[in-house]
Amino acid sequence: MFGRKKTLNENLAEEAAAHPERPGAKNKPTPKRRDQEAANKRPLIVTDRKAARSQDKVARREAMAKQRQGMLTGDERYLPARDKGPRRRFIRDTVDARWNLGEFMLPVMLLVLLLSFVRTSWAMLAVFVLVYGLIIIAVLDAFLMWMRTKKKITQKFGGAERGDAMYTIMRAFQMRRTRMPKPQVTRGQRPS
Repeated sequence: MFGRKKTLNENLAEEAAAHPERPGAKNKPTPKRRDQEAANKRPLIVTDRKAARSQDKVARREAMAKQRQGMLTGDERYLPARDKGPRRRFIRDTVDARWNLGEFMLPVMLLVLLLSFVRTSWAMLAVFVLVYGLIIIAVLDAFLMWMRTKKKITQKFGGAERGDAMYTIMRAFQMRRTRMPKPQVTRGQRPS
C-alpha cells in the first residue's frame, strides 16, 4: 500500500517471468486495427512536392543508369523493345562483324565541310566527288549487306520481319563506337 512504485524495467521483467517466450509463437499482443491503419495511411497527393520530385528524380536516374549498363553489356532484360530478341541480336552481330562504308560517312562529311570553305575549283570538285561518291557507294554497300543478311536470317529464323532491313541499314551507318547496344563481336567474327 505505501510501497514504492515499480520502475518500467521491473514491470517488464515481472511480465516476462509470468509469460515465458514460446518458440514458434508470436510472443506479443496483436496490434489494434486502428493503429495498423494509421501506420499504413499515406496521402494520395503528396504534400511536399519538392521532396517527391527529388525522390522521383533519384529513382529515374537509377533506372536509367541500370538500363544504360544493360545496354553497354547487351543484357536482354534492359534493352528497348526494338533491340530485343534473338533475331535482332543476330542482325547486330552480323553488322558489327564487318567493316561498313556507312560508318565512315560522318568523318568524311567533316572533311567535306572543311573543304567547302576552300574556294578553289579543285576543292569544289573534291567535295562533289566525296559527297556523292561516298553516298552512292555506302548505299550500295548497305543494300548488298542487307541482301546477304536477309539470306542468313531466312536460313536461321525462317524469313525476315518488317523493320529488319531498316534496323540493319541504320546500324551499318552508325560509327562502331557510338552503336547502342554496344557491339558484342569483334570485326571478322561471324555470328552463328
